[in-house]
Amino acid sequence: MALYPEIVEGTGLKFSPFTANSATEPTEPLAAAKFIKEIGRGKDGARSMSQADAAMLYTAMLAGRVSDLELGGILLSMRIKGESIEEIAGFLQAAQPYILPLQTPADSEYAPVVIPTYNGARKKANLTPLLALLLARRGVPVLVHGVRTDAGRVATAEIFQALDLPLLSTADQVLEQMQQKQPAFMPIESLSPAMAHLLSLRRILGVRNSTHTLVKLLQPFTMPALRLSSYTHPEYLLMLQDYFSRCAPAEAGDVFLMRGTEGETVASTGRAQQIDWFHAGQGTTLVPAQQEPLAEVPVVPDSIDAATTAAWIRSVLAGNIAVPENIAAQVEHCASVARSLRQQG
Repeated sequence: MALYPEIVEGTGLKFSPFTANSATEPTEPLAAAKFIKEIGRGKDGARSMSQADAAMLYTAMLAGRVSDLELGGILLSMRIKGESIEEIAGFLQAAQPYILPLQTPADSEYAPVVIPTYNGARKKANLTPLLALLLARRGVPVLVHGVRTDAGRVATAEIFQALDLPLLSTADQVLEQMQQKQPAFMPIESLSPAMAHLLSLRRILGVRNSTHTLVKLLQPFTMPALRLSSYTHPEYLLMLQDYFSRCAPAEAGDVFLMRGTEGETVASTGRAQQIDWFHAGQGTTLVPAQQEPLAEVPVVPDSIDAATTAAWIRSVLAGNIAVPENIAAQVEHCASVARSLRQQG
């Protein structure tokens, strides 16, 4: 079922799950005080929820069954406390029915690669579209999902549009784009309207919330996929390593975890970041962090705006500019693991 309810401020709107049986879903408001009592005691005094309680609470949040006052309390409490891996696992369990299920071309030699993009560029050009285009050109089904715009940053969606690549709203459009060996960009409000609504509350509260972490971990495909995941703060590295080792469902596929390039999951054109590969709960360092200076400084866009970045990417694809070494290596690693995943499936 593909429903696209309007995103509005406040929590009165009931969001329909894509796959859950709505006839069996609770509709009455959830009294959230018992959860806030545990998570709202500050950074040192708060206690984490069990996975089951986290799933129950987040389901109610996604369904609009939590009052505005309680919802604000929950989001700010979790912002201060930080998420445990059990809470992340419970939140993602609850979110899955609210994510549009996607498929890839049946004849593809590769499992899909999922690239979340929720940060954009502030100081360096955002080369996430280049990574997606290079993978798609190899025949890899690529889903890029994220926000359309972000104040003060150049969003990946803006560069996609400057490249004349469409923003998609249905599963059929995603499949068709992949069949044409083009990366498929789906805004989060189409991939998960309920989660997009919770993201939008940043404009009211002034800070990010747990959903900003969760959307970077989504796996919407009905088959194993390779997810690219990034972190910015060191504490998130430890939490995500623990989650992917102990809690992430093996049937979802594999994960590449790296420090983000301004939050994006594309390799830096400077010194390479470490990339850890998680397969069936086992973590392996795929790319070690590069310590020595680059022997040759790669050519990069001279401005971060969408038009300049898009023009530079076109020159790279035409062979007029060399693909930055670290991004070329990232493409090879992604293609190799995506092919292996497909063969295993």
